Amino acid sequence: MIVLKTTQNQLLGALQSVAGIVERRHTLPVLANVLLRKNGETVQLTTSDLEIQIRTAATLGGDSGNFATTVGARKLIDILRTMPADQTVSLESSQSKLILKGGKSKFTLQTLPAEDFPLVQEAPSFGPAFSVPQKVLKDLMSQVSFAMAVQDIRYYLNGILFVAEGNTLSLVATDGHRLAFASATLDVEVPKQEVILPRKTVLELQRLLSDASGDNQPVIEMQFASNQARFTFAGMEFVTKLVEGKFPDYNRVIPRNHPNHIVLGRAPLLASMQRTAIMTSDKFKGVRLTIEPGTLRIAANNAEQEEAVDELDIDYGGDTIEIGFNVTYLIDALANMGQDMVKIDLQDGNSSALMTIPDNDTFKYVVMPMRI
Repeated sequence: MIVLKTTQNQLLGALQSVAGIVERRHTLPVLANVLLRKNGETVQLTTSDLEIQIRTAATLGGDSGNFATTVGARKLIDILRTMPADQTVSLESSQSKLILKGGKSKFTLQTLPAEDFPLVQEAPSFGPAFSVPQKVLKDLMSQVSFAMAVQDIRYYLNGILFVAEGNTLSLVATDGHRLAFASATLDVEVPKQEVILPRKTVLELQRLLSDASGDNQPVIEMQFASNQARFTFAGMEFVTKLVEGKFPDYNRVIPRNHPNHIVLGRAPLLASMQRTAIMTSDKFKGVRLTIEPGTLRIAANNAEQEEAVDELDIDYGGDTIEIGFNVTYLIDALANMGQDMVKIDLQDGNSSALMTIPDNDTFKYVVMPMRI
């Protein structure tokens, strides 16, 4: 049976949309495969890592009929990438193998039975569905995802907190040293829901979501259950387990009444931080900020007794403050903000600093000081 017959770019596009979660090494060999299920004219492609499942359907030609098998996802993609984009390719089933043909090339690929593929057990009941533009969600994720923890034993920090309430969607990420908060206004009212999306889910959604804006921008539909989330967008269904646990009370972490404020250009501050960071060591990323009327001084040194000092002129008339930070944390935040200006609120050398966008409370970034 000819399972499908289409152009290289169509098949590659469909495979790449589902193959991001496939691990190269797995305890279950079948999880390195993509499940191909043919129903009539339509081919469904499904991948899973037992916690996330992505499914898309496409009409890719070939014989109509019912057929199912699994084949190595990465190998199939690697072969297709070497072929011209407009070349016609076909997949034929032959006993327990699949034959991929394109031009004068022919590849015989081993398969595993479709019934061995472990599908994610979907939650019996999801909450009400609501939609947001894909670009809105992608922008919110990019504003906070850098602050997620990586393999922290406090597993609830290895992801992003989603809070949907009324007509507001807020995302929060923290690794215990810094916290990023971003929110957007929705066109629809939604019942209050709080869930923690795992790190891998966040990174995969960021890869798949569209940047397109304008009148007909694509949307993503979301539904949450007690232990699962389901996203539907661009002809795909994305189901993921949620992180169980209690996320820290982020409202208590965000400073409210710091008396000292500076507003300055984001790009000059980022460039100054990047220059100064060159003189920090791999183990110790500390920089010293001295804020005094009219001047912000950024300094760093290392074990070789080398030193960097950079100064920026600022409009400031408050207290003189000396404070240390991990420079990576400041660079991450500045690099992920798109605005021209940044506002920094400070209390003293021992309290956390708050970075925001002037006259805009949709983004907040809190960073703890470090002793230098």
